[in-house]
Amino acid sequence: MKQGRETMETKAMKNYNLPVAYSTISSYQRKQVREQYVREQDGKCYWCMENLTDEPRADIIARKINLKLFPPNFLKYPVHLQHNHDTDMTEGAVHARCNAVMWQYHGR
Repeated sequence: MKQGRETMETKAMKNYNLPVAYSTISSYQRKQVREQYVREQDGKCYWCMENLTDEPRADIIARKINLKLFPPNFLKYPVHLQHNHDTDMTEGAVHARCNAVMWQYHGR
């Protein structure tokens, strides 16, 4: 292995200086940032504050989602990395459903 190259184990444990600019990081880094937010948020959703391993709050589930507004398979992955579309900065880990509600109903 070349000196200075990160191993997969080292990369997996990397901590980022949050928040980060969403558009400047790779999909792999987005995954790492999302996982770091999950740890720092104690497994709670940034938006609804429920455990990310559980369903979002009932009021969020009750909101109708227009899936035509989102990319295919948008709800396939249960936890998303939320970022502010105006500043491009990450904000936290959220349920996929919360992410949809944030964007569709609150422009976030």
